[in-house]
Amino acid sequence: MAKKTVASLQKKGAKAFTKAVKMVKTESGSYSFKSEIVPKDKVKEFFAKK
Repeated sequence: MAKKTVASLQKKGAKAFTKAVKMVKTESGSYSFKSEIVPKDKVKEFFAKK
């Protein structure tokens, strides 16, 4: 899956996007990871929202 994501980010026009991964605490107390491909100017908003 990682190869597919990296390959799609290397296409023309994809330089404006980045893959962001954030740890999210679940109700049971454990952590899970949430990842999204977002535009570079929206990365801070991705990490700011809960």
